[in-house]
Amino acid sequence: MRFIPHTEADVAAMLAVIGAPDVESLFASIPASVRLGRELNLPQGFSEAETLSHLGALAKNNAHSASHSFFLGAGVYSHYIPSVVNHLASKPEFSTSYTPYQAEISQGTLQAIYEYQTLLCQLTGMDVANASLYEGASATAEACLMAMRLTGRHRVVMAKGLHPEYRQVVDTYLRHTGGETMEVGWDEDGRVEDLSGALNEETAALLVQSPNFFGVVEDLAPLVQAAHDKGALFVHVVTEGISLGLLKASGDLGADIVAGEGQSFGIPMSFGGPFLGLFATREAYVRQMPGRLVGQTVDTEGRRGYVLTAATREQHIRRAKATSNICTNEGLCALRAAVYLSALGRQGLRELAVQNALGAERAKKLIQELPGFEIPFSAPTFNEFVVKVPFPAAEVTARLRQAGILGGLDLGRWYPEFQKDPGTSHLLFCVTEENPPEAVDVLVGALRGLKSLREPAAEGSTR
Repeated sequence: MRFIPHTEADVAAMLAVIGAPDVESLFASIPASVRLGRELNLPQGFSEAETLSHLGALAKNNAHSASHSFFLGAGVYSHYIPSVVNHLASKPEFSTSYTPYQAEISQGTLQAIYEYQTLLCQLTGMDVANASLYEGASATAEACLMAMRLTGRHRVVMAKGLHPEYRQVVDTYLRHTGGETMEVGWDEDGRVEDLSGALNEETAALLVQSPNFFGVVEDLAPLVQAAHDKGALFVHVVTEGISLGLLKASGDLGADIVAGEGQSFGIPMSFGGPFLGLFATREAYVRQMPGRLVGQTVDTEGRRGYVLTAATREQHIRRAKATSNICTNEGLCALRAAVYLSALGRQGLRELAVQNALGAERAKKLIQELPGFEIPFSAPTFNEFVVKVPFPAAEVTARLRQAGILGGLDLGRWYPEFQKDPGTSHLLFCVTEENPPEAVDVLVGALRGLKSLREPAAEGSTR
C-alpha cells in the first residue's frame, strides 16, 4: 500500500469523524459545470516491483551522458563527481535542511555555507560572496540590478557572447524595473568587438562571459578598463566554473562583480537542475549584494560561532529597502560545491582544468583537419569550441546520435549570423575529463563519415 495513502476503511473512518456522508459531499461547493463527472481514465495499478520496472523502461528512452558519448556543454557540463560529494551531502542533517529561519541554531549549516563563501572568494579573487543564488541566469540578472543601484544608472551593455538564455533573463528582469539593455557583437576571433560606441556615461554595467558561449576566453583586463573609464561596473559572468582553476582570477583583473553558474562543482546535470547561482563582489558593495551573507564571530565566552550577517530580502527588512526577492539559497547545492572543491584542492582543480583544456584542444585540432570542417574563431578556448560544418545541423546531429554521440549544439537556434548558408551549420562541441581520447576519436570518425554518406557509390559497389 506504499503508493495508496488511504484504504476504504480509512476513508470511512475519516468521514464518520467529520460527519460527511461520502467523499462526493466534500466537493458539493464546486459547480457541476467545472467538475469532471466521471472516473479518471487510468490503467490498472502496478505493484511496487512492476512500477519500478515500468519507470525504468521509460527512463531507457532518454539519451544521456551515461548512455551516449556526451559532447554537449553550453552552460551545463558533464564532470566526474567524486564519491565523497554524494556521501557527505546525503547525510540527513544536510539533506533535510532548508532555509535556516532561526539561523544561529543551525551552526552546522551556517558553517558549511561560510566555507562555501570562502572557497568562492578564493576562486574569484573577490572580497565577499553570498550564500548562493538560484542559478546562473538569475544571478546574472541580480548583478545587473545591483549595478544599477550602485551607479544610479539604468543601462546595461551585454556581450552577445553571453549565454543567450542569460541575456533573455536579464531582459525580462530589466524590462519591468526601468532598465534597458544593449548588445554588442564579436570580432573575427570570437572575442568582444570594439566597445567605443557602446559604453557611455549612462551605462551601469558591462556584462561579459568568459569563457563565453562559444568557449572563447575573453581578454578581460581592457574590457574592465573600458567600463571603469565610463564609471560603469564590470560583471564577469562564468558558466563553466572549472575554468577558474586555470584562468586568472576575476578580482585580479579588476572585475567588480562575478556572477554565474556553479553546476560544474559536484552538481549533476539532472536534465537541467537544480543548480547553483554564484555571486561574489567587492567589500565596498556588500550592502547592495542580494541574498544572504554568513559571517564568523565569537560568543560572550569567546567561542567561535557563525551568524547570518546580512539578509537583504523583503522577509527580513522593509520591502522598500530590500535588494532582492530571493527567498532562499541553494544550500544543498552550495554544500556539494564546498565538498567538491575541498576534495580537489587548489592543485587538483588546476590539474582538472588543464586536463579539460588539453582534451578540447586535441579534439579541435583533429576536427579542423577534416576536409570541409573549419574552426571559425582563432582566440583561445576552454572546454568548448565552435565548428563550421559543411552539412545542415539536423543531419549532423542525427547521424551522431545513430553513432551513440550527443553533440554538438546548433548555434543557429540563437544566432541568425550562423544561418546564412543553408548548406552549412555552426555547432558547439564540449570536451571534459569525461571524454577520453578514445571517445574523441569516435566523434572524429563519425564526422569524417558524414562526407562518405553523401558521395555516390562507385559503379558495381554496394554499401
